[in-house]
Order: sequence, then C-alpha cells, then structure tokens
Amino acid sequence: MSDFEASPMRVLPTEGTSDNFVIETRELSKRFGQEIVAVDELTMRVRRGEVYGFLGPNGAGKTTTLRMLLGLIRPTSGSALVLSAAPGSPEGLARIGALVETPTFYPFLSGRDNLRVLARHAGVPEARVGEVLEEVELSARAADRSGTYSLGMKQRLGVAAALLKDPELLILDEPTNGLDPAGMAEMRTFIRDLGRGRRTVLLSSHLMTEVEQTCDRVGVIRRGTLVGEGTVDELRGRASLRVRAEPLDQAERLVATLPDIDRVAIVEGGLRIAADPAAAAAINRALVEAGLAVSELRLERASLEQVFLELTQEGEEEA
Repeated sequence: MSDFEASPMRVLPTEGTSDNFVIETRELSKRFGQEIVAVDELTMRVRRGEVYGFLGPNGAGKTTTLRMLLGLIRPTSGSALVLSAAPGSPEGLARIGALVETPTFYPFLSGRDNLRVLARHAGVPEARVGEVLEEVELSARAADRSGTYSLGMKQRLGVAAALLKDPELLILDEPTNGLDPAGMAEMRTFIRDLGRGRRTVLLSSHLMTEVEQTCDRVGVIRRGTLVGEGTVDELRGRASLRVRAEPLDQAERLVATLPDIDRVAIVEGGLRIAADPAAAAAINRALVEAGLAVSELRLERASLEQVFLELTQEGEEEA
C-alpha cells in the first residue's frame, strides 16, 4: 500500500466501563514449550450485544484464544474476564454457549437424543431441545442417527447444542464449515439475529464475506497479536476516486489545482484522488472543459480482504 492510500484502522483504546463488555483480555499470552508462542500479549474487548468477528490466518492463535476464554487451557501470562468471571468458572460457563472446532456427537444416537444427553448434563429442561432444533432448522432430521448427518448438518447440530442454555455469550469457531452456499447464507442471517439485544456473539472465521455481512466489529489477529480492530468500514478506510484521463500528466496537474482535493497521485496508469466523493462531478467537468479525454471515473475503496492481507502479511518477511 502506498503512502497515498489510507492505512487500515489499528488497535485503538475502547471507551466504556467494564459493564459494557462481555469479554476483556489484557496481555493474554499462551506458550507451548520454549519455542511456540500461540498467543502473544493479546488485548481485546467484546461489547455486550454485538457480533464480533475474530479474523486471522491459520495458526494465528484464534482457536487457542477461544479455548483460553472458555477455560479449556490456561494462559501462560496475562488475564481475561468473560461475563465478569474468570474463564472456565461455573458461573461464567452457565451463561456461555460454544462451538469450537468440529463438533463431535454419539453417531448411533439421533440428533434429538444427542441434545437430550447434553441438556441433562447441563441441567437444561428437555423442552429446550425441540426449540433449538427448530431454530437451526433440523427438526425434520432430528430422529435420524447423527452418524448419517452431513458435515453441514453436524455444524447445525453443534450450534443447537451451543444454544441449549439460552446463553448470553455465544462463541462460534467457523460455524459455516461444511455448509453449501444457501446454508451459509442462512447461517449468516441466523448469527446476525442472535447478536441482537442481550446476546453477544464472538465469531471466529477466515471468510471475508461472512464477517463483512455478519459482524458489527472486527478484530484481526496475526501471530497471536491483535493488529487491527474496528467496524468493517473503519478497517477499509476512506474511499478515493479513480480517474483515467489522457494526457495523464496534464490531468494530474489540473486535478491538483482544484478545490477540496486532499491528494492526487498517478497509480497503475490512472489517477487516485483523495477527495470527497461528491467532488467527482466537478473533477469530471474540469477535465472535459480542459479538453482531456476521460475514460473512467469511479469510487474506489480497499476491500476487507485487501486490508486483511496487508495486516496479516505485514512484517512476515522480517520474521
């Protein structure tokens, strides 16, 4: 990315009191032996009632972080609070539902009976089993052995299991894994609806479309450290105008003299202009009146994928 382009949003302090957050970590770290640093001084906050997307390449530390938040593994250093309780504490787990990695069920039991087993273990009324099966649209196959389910159906059953306790916080690790395009779209809508009101969703994913269409805020993790955080629009940065006109050098000089133009540069055979998009008509008019041939004028903005790649690849060569 050139110095002309807007840099993506970096980690910024999050305003508010502890009551506004369901997850808070401070310099949370996890080492395996002396050589492997899975999570490195991670500081993040997830607000109550939002869908927070947790993005990162394979091996970035996403699943390790989720497992620490659930108390499944202990951190090497740092601290965390989940629903104002220590990770893994009974009072916290009673209000959390989670789907981490690929869900596993008794293959010889039906989907309904698998959930009944889990409901009894969690002290949840059996009536919830039918409710969550309906929510994830598995009622029609609930009597079939779970061993006959497709991978996508097992993912749905895993989400149903996570919902049994009607949790305040739902932690989902790649929930659309194995779903066909229609199923992925339905799951995105489902997750979006879950993250409204009192319920909060922490969604770990590597799918840009899933995060862009589902999440209120996004945190990007690289090598165990949070390297970017904000809304999707904040991460993508300010839009610019893309103009192709000939002669190009003359067009650059002319545009630079126009009012309300922050910066202009020649990039990849055209002009990239930092200005309010409303200035597009005035720019076009000025170029045409000067006798220049304008062949393209459009709004250009970095995609979430471009920002993600920049954030996660930055510094890799030095490493």
